[in-house]
Amino acid sequence: MSLKTEVLTGGFAEPVFHAQSVFKLMMDAMARPGTIQTVAPDALPPAPFGVAAGAIALTLCDHDTPVWLSSGLAKSAVPQWLGFHTGAPVTAEKAEARFAFAEAGTTLSSFGLFAAGTQEYPDRSTTLIIELTDLEAGRKLALMGPGIKTVNDIAPLGLPNTFLRLWTENRALFPRGIDIVLTSGSRFLCLPRTTKITATEM
Repeated sequence: MSLKTEVLTGGFAEPVFHAQSVFKLMMDAMARPGTIQTVAPDALPPAPFGVAAGAIALTLCDHDTPVWLSSGLAKSAVPQWLGFHTGAPVTAEKAEARFAFAEAGTTLSSFGLFAAGTQEYPDRSTTLIIELTDLEAGRKLALMGPGIKTVNDIAPLGLPNTFLRLWTENRALFPRGIDIVLTSGSRFLCLPRTTKITATEM
């Protein structure tokens, strides 16, 4: 497939209907942290963007939402695809990004460079979308907090070893801080900044 074809194709067949569908899934996933959702719309973003990550980008990004891309995504057809389908500008500055996307295997040494919002406007923060190998084949993590009755277990595969430390630092900023979406292929789950994450014994 030529670069031009990759850029011009792969958007939603019915943009309004499909964007509404994905937005509802996102709201449900944010309200119930750790619950795995599956994207049905037929978005086919260029590699290494996964289907869920691409569908979320098509739903949430527009010309008013600067987007940061990890190096693998930035070197692919993804910036042009995003620009064509959403109008979203790509920024090299993490602090300017409303949404940040990282392909599987990206090294994330800190969340602190992303926008954490302000005390008055905590919603002016970055939402980070991380592609993983799998959402259920990794180390078990226990989630607690708003939207979770007691404990919700997840087992994402491919998170950096430093993730729990980075997340604890992020939670300490509340009400500021970033929110995270973990994606794998057509599936995703949300980790809002209010969620407490701990490692469980294997």
